[in-house]
Amino acid sequence: MLKFRRKILQASAGLVFAGPMLGQRQVLAQTPECNPNPTPRQIEGPYYTPQTPRRSNLIDGLPGEVLVFEGRVLSTACQSVAGAIVDLWSCDAQGVYDNSGFKLRGHQITDAQGRFRFETLMPGSYGNSSFRRTPHLHVKVQGPGTPLLTTQLYFSDQPLNQRDGFFNPALLVKIEQKVQQPKLALFDFVLPVQARG
Repeated sequence: MLKFRRKILQASAGLVFAGPMLGQRQVLAQTPECNPNPTPRQIEGPYYTPQTPRRSNLIDGLPGEVLVFEGRVLSTACQSVAGAIVDLWSCDAQGVYDNSGFKLRGHQITDAQGRFRFETLMPGSYGNSSFRRTPHLHVKVQGPGTPLLTTQLYFSDQPLNQRDGFFNPALLVKIEQKVQQPKLALFDFVLPVQARG
């Protein structure tokens, strides 16, 4: 009887110490996934237009497959970056950039959780028979106290990915598509926060 009682006390003591750790493990499991490595940089390309309008719908009546692009801006410490500017531009479904106006161009400012959302079109490929770019989105991102990030984002289902010298699998968006809803592309940008002082 004494042995049995001792085992129960030992087991109870183990639960007392493990209890907080189990609770902590459950909280950590619910933390949103975050890669602490900064998002890779890529070239701006020749079609950037500064001073884009602040707006979330970039379609302007153009034909093509609607693409909703959502995500967050995070620091390398996995903290939300509020007030970051996310500037997005791309070509249309036929591979043509609007270089005289702001079709498929615009910027957003992230909310308190670092979130942004755009409605745009799935971009086409462009180029000629010797050089052809795979479909991609161009983005510039900068938060308070972060360096400017210029990069491009890609789509996993594109056959031209392997022939495009700029393609980087670390810059693939995650696609979610539901019946009778626009394609949803998700991507979180990670920026190093510069020390103040």
